Amino acid sequence: MEPMGTRLRKREGQGGEQEEQPSGEGNTEMHRTPDFVQWTQHMEAVKMQLLEQAQGQLAELLDRAMWEAIQSCPPQDRPLPSPPPAPLSKAQKPSFGRRKVFVIRKSLLDELMEMQHFRTIYHMFIAGLCVFIISTLAIDFIDEGRLVLEFDLLIFSFGQLPLALVTWVPMFLVTLLAPYQALRLWVRPWAGGTWMLGAVLGCVLLAAHAAVLCVLPIYVAVEHELPPASRCILVFEQVRLLMKSYSFLREAVPGTLRARGGEGIWAPSFSSYLYFLFCPTLIYRETYPRTPSVRWNYVAKNFAQALGCVLYACFILGRLCVPVFANMSREPFSTRALLLSIMHATLPGIFMLLLIFFAFLHCWLNAFAEMLRFGDRMFYRDWWNSTSFSNYYRTWNVVVHDWLYSYVYQDGLWLLGGRGRGAAMLGVFLVSAVVHEYIFCFVLGFFYPVMLMLFLVIGGLLNFTMNDRHTGPAWNVLMWTLLFLGQGIQVSLYCQEWYARRHCPLPQTTLWGLLTPRSWSCHT
Repeated sequence: MEPMGTRLRKREGQGGEQEEQPSGEGNTEMHRTPDFVQWTQHMEAVKMQLLEQAQGQLAELLDRAMWEAIQSCPPQDRPLPSPPPAPLSKAQKPSFGRRKVFVIRKSLLDELMEMQHFRTIYHMFIAGLCVFIISTLAIDFIDEGRLVLEFDLLIFSFGQLPLALVTWVPMFLVTLLAPYQALRLWVRPWAGGTWMLGAVLGCVLLAAHAAVLCVLPIYVAVEHELPPASRCILVFEQVRLLMKSYSFLREAVPGTLRARGGEGIWAPSFSSYLYFLFCPTLIYRETYPRTPSVRWNYVAKNFAQALGCVLYACFILGRLCVPVFANMSREPFSTRALLLSIMHATLPGIFMLLLIFFAFLHCWLNAFAEMLRFGDRMFYRDWWNSTSFSNYYRTWNVVVHDWLYSYVYQDGLWLLGGRGRGAAMLGVFLVSAVVHEYIFCFVLGFFYPVMLMLFLVIGGLLNFTMNDRHTGPAWNVLMWTLLFLGQGIQVSLYCQEWYARRHCPLPQTTLWGLLTPRSWSCHT
């Protein structure tokens, strides 16, 4: 038997005989890559399950070892004379049953980009952006007689950006200082009954922290009439800092309170908390797996791609949405016009969804992860292969899903005594829907509960009806069809309301006028 490399070199020198391969060898090579990706994903899931089980067993062993060490001390020196904690059932330990495990791994798109076929799809999106730019230049040259590449929409959206960045500074500082100092007050060994004073002072700090984060960005956005992109920065940071603060306290308080008393006091280091505020995760840990070095060319590439996505989104809105919806409120309302506008908005809507996903969940988070050497890059999974909306919700945004699962679902399940999984899941949908609607209301400057209805009502029904039992290509097609329609509804209704509120301003501001959709009555 000759080595495979020798046989291949012989074929390369045979000219026309090069195409004669053993039967099926070419087809096997073509289908090997998708099978390898699926096998890798399966092994990754198995690895995660093994790590979670090993972590739970290791925690129980360490608890028992600590108790045995304490029991070996003289009775007068024992800080904690309680018996060893019994192993908790899955219903009793929501935070430890399926605790988030951080491991070093790449983002899925980075792995897929190593395949030429997937890179070609990425090149097609770049070509589409080039076509948008060329069409804009051509239209401007025909209309104006000169080449004009206007960025009016981009300049308007990011107006007053310095004010938004200045507002972020006190938001960050109060988040940096208040939760950590409150924790130190709670675990400080106060003399006598003065521990209650420390607890009260810690609660006052947290109340001030919540007040600043909740009131300051809203006041600045309303008082100075910030445009959408600047508002988007403030509301995203507001929600992010609140979620990180809660995770820090939720993870650190139980351990520090158990360790109170004498030399057993333990508190997280300030450096670990500072690192947590910047790293791309919402789950606090004292340490995270780190990569050995920073690839600055990778950071620059991701920031450049994120900027390209912003420009791409502006071109899509300017060419596909503004001409259609700018004067729609001036025409008489009809069901036909509404349906046509929704169908027209499906394409720009799905483009916007993909751009938001790629720009934020891949480029932005990977850039910060690389700068901070944060090892776990699983910010999303293969949501595009989902055959159910329950799987889509779990895989679309893993960063937020981990927070909701750990602190809403599992804690809610624990409060319900391990029963009522449906109620806990409904609580997750309620919290997520309210926060999504609040973000849309903050960014756009008006209340129009399209996202609330789509997410809580329709999304909740689809989550329970299109569950993981449904598999097969037909269900994936159905999922994408509903996703197209949902994005079309959002883009169409929000654009109509945006222009209606500018074409038909209220003569006087009333609560009913603020809560009532203006697009239903504005037809000038």
